[in-house]
Amino acid sequence: MRSGTMRRYATLKLAAALAGAGLVGASLAQPALAQSPSGCENMQKLLQERQSIVQSLNASSKAKRKLTPQQACGTLGRLVNNGNATLKFATANQDWCQIPPSFIDGMKADNEKAAAVRNQACDAVKQHAAMQRKAQQQAQQQQGGNPFGGSDSLTGGPMRVPQGAL
Repeated sequence: MRSGTMRRYATLKLAAALAGAGLVGASLAQPALAQSPSGCENMQKLLQERQSIVQSLNASSKAKRKLTPQQACGTLGRLVNNGNATLKFATANQDWCQIPPSFIDGMKADNEKAAAVRNQACDAVKQHAAMQRKAQQQAQQQQGGNPFGGSDSLTGGPMRVPQGAL
């Protein structure tokens, strides 16, 4: 093997190990993939984007103010989309860019975990929105009357039965 090919293989092997752990580390050797004009540098771009997303998730988990379900759903959605694009590129260019099968397997497992967490976050967003709609409907029902008048147009409430003797 040529030294550039060996470095590229070592870099991808390192990326596979880090991706399997859920993180793509900053130690990816940028020049190893960037030297090749064959299009394999697209993999480096995808991995750098993934690293950026993971770093933002890690930073938010350490912060006092945690991510809202909406933010988590969006960020994890970006992570899963990046994983899908990375898997597509890695699978299509596995031989040309000499991507080891272990990298693809690790990325698949990592992306499945991210998709499961994203689904939970997005489901929480949907449930929250449904509960808000239900609360608004109940509030409107408790207010009763027609907002344009009708029933008891002075107070806006439902028609009242007169009190006292008839």
